[in-house]
Amino acid sequence: MMKKLSVLFFVCVMLLTFVCGCAQKAEEPNKYIGIISAMDNEIDLLLKDAEIDRVDTFADVEYHIGNLHGQPVVITRAGIGKIRAASGVTTMLCNYPISKVIFTGIAGGVADEAKVLDEIIATRLVEHDYGILSNDGFEWRSGDPGFGNEPGMYYDGDPQLIQLAYDAAVEVLGENHVFKGTVATGDQFIANSQYVQKLRSDYDAYACEMEGAAAAVVCIKYKTPFVVIRALSDKADGNAHESYENFGDIAADNSSKIVLKMLDNIG
Repeated sequence: MMKKLSVLFFVCVMLLTFVCGCAQKAEEPNKYIGIISAMDNEIDLLLKDAEIDRVDTFADVEYHIGNLHGQPVVITRAGIGKIRAASGVTTMLCNYPISKVIFTGIAGGVADEAKVLDEIIATRLVEHDYGILSNDGFEWRSGDPGFGNEPGMYYDGDPQLIQLAYDAAVEVLGENHVFKGTVATGDQFIANSQYVQKLRSDYDAYACEMEGAAAAVVCIKYKTPFVVIRALSDKADGNAHESYENFGDIAADNSSKIVLKMLDNIG
């Protein structure tokens, strides 16, 4: 009798698991495009255009789920800096079926040819502040010796998303105002001309910001395609704060317009 009850219990459990699994699969929505930024002004335009179905909150960060220009999206403002960016992307990837991640926002310009309000599409990202600080000064080191990426730990974006972002940026701003290149990430707002030159010479950087490489690391770990796009609000020099105050919102909107054009162009 006990043996029959055990078999019956096992069959019931298996049947329930199967039914619940089928129901979950049937209810699972299409894979979302994850859109993430550091600051509110970097997603304001996107949220205004979006049809938001609901807002989830994890660790005091809001995740807006809905539809934007015909695409299912999850949009969030994770916060400033590498820790918050990594946390925001991880939370997004662990709670929603995300097919790809677009990180949008503003940055400081590093390359001479890139001007304020130009757009940088990151082909790769690097943590410029990761290393050893000794009596001999700062020595940059790889972000993760066992990571398996190219020497020097540059985190490569997804080629298809990079091209999609570049083409969209050219449509919005014109070819003369769009560049592809390395974006350097560190937990500092750079406003120093000498350090800008170092970022250019050491990493061949086009822009510097505070989140991109952290988001890249998480996306690579989770095998999720990603791209980082940055509009220049300043030149990361002694006038960076003033330039950011004057052009930050315009630059943020430019990047958002490029995201919208990307969504329009996704097949």
